[in-house]
Amino acid sequence: MKFRNLLKSLGPGLLWAGAAIGVSHLVQSTRAGAIYGFQLVAIILLINLFKYPFFEFGPRYAASTGESLLHGYYRLGKWALILYLILTIVTMFTLQAAITVVTAGLFSSVFPNLFSLTSWTILILLIGTLIVAFGRYSLLDKIIKFIIILLALSTIIAVVSAYTKGFNPKPEYIRNFNWDFSDIALLIAFAGWMPSAIDISVWHSFWTIAKRKEGKYIPNLKESLFDFNIGYIGTAVLSLGFLSLGALVMYGTGESFSASGTVFAGQLINLFTASLGSWAYFIIAIAALTTMSSTTLTCLDAYPRVLKPATELLFPKLVSKDEERWNWLSWFWLGILLSGTMLIIIFFLKGMSFLVDLATTLSFLTAPVLGYLNFKVVRGKNVPLENQPKLWLRLLSWVGLIVLSGFGIYYIIWKVFLI
Repeated sequence: MKFRNLLKSLGPGLLWAGAAIGVSHLVQSTRAGAIYGFQLVAIILLINLFKYPFFEFGPRYAASTGESLLHGYYRLGKWALILYLILTIVTMFTLQAAITVVTAGLFSSVFPNLFSLTSWTILILLIGTLIVAFGRYSLLDKIIKFIIILLALSTIIAVVSAYTKGFNPKPEYIRNFNWDFSDIALLIAFAGWMPSAIDISVWHSFWTIAKRKEGKYIPNLKESLFDFNIGYIGTAVLSLGFLSLGALVMYGTGESFSASGTVFAGQLINLFTASLGSWAYFIIAIAALTTMSSTTLTCLDAYPRVLKPATELLFPKLVSKDEERWNWLSWFWLGILLSGTMLIIIFFLKGMSFLVDLATTLSFLTAPVLGYLNFKVVRGKNVPLENQPKLWLRLLSWVGLIVLSGFGIYYIIWKVFLI
């Protein structure tokens, strides 16, 4: 692989990282560090390891076949595509609502007394709808790389600064991870979007296809996977950074994160200013706001774009003449997404922590199913044998499926029968 070609191939993996770095990092990783200190570092690494194959299969399949994972599901049979649609519809409202509420909380904290949290939520969804529907999302795509770098550097510097101040939790406030149900429930909520929901593997396959359609340079499989690995490893490192920040600044102090989105956002930004100084407030605020806004817009853009072709595969008569153009089917799915999101936000707006935990838990429970579909697709007959996963990756896939399924079944049994 030539270095010049590697640079040309960069794009989909960084877009994936931009979509992944959001609630899972700013909220869940930081909360995990504040509650358990550094006890979950090994868990983060294992979660990223066990989920790795199922995300990697997105760009692998797209680069090998020239088609998205949706078409791969369809090749398995209509049942697979219908199953994907059902799982997506079950989880997309809580996912979009959780991300939007966190974003609204950040805006409400940085610009206090300007609008209410509800108004911020509606405004974000309205502006996001206009951006994704009328094709102005490309500008944000161009600056997301800069924002990710800014957030990464800020996090690393803040962690190093906090570390130099020492790690001295008070014994009376130390909480150990005991592997009881309450701890495992928090772990599942933490792992649901670590590093992200497996749904995004489908989005990644679309971005890989889009990169190939640009025509400037068509990356081969190794280059596409290199691009993906950079984004994947980067998100894992950042999750450790946010966990460390929560651990170094809040663990063992008696303080805890608020369930209110606005208050939580203020606490999150204060973690950075406590380490870097008040001068860094606006830099961190801009980085956090832009990161979460990007994640919100990415989801608003991705769901209709994925659900539209999925519907067309099941109902060929609905196929649009212009594949890239938004038609009534795109607006239909966007309307469904916005309606369901607003209903959930209305009921759970003040309970941000509950909403985030609900969304991440649902993603965790559906992960083994989507992971298995990806595994089946990438080993299909239309994938060249030399491009199919090697033995170590197949073994890791089975281990990941067993671990994710085991924890999911344990959680469901305990939740349904023992509580």
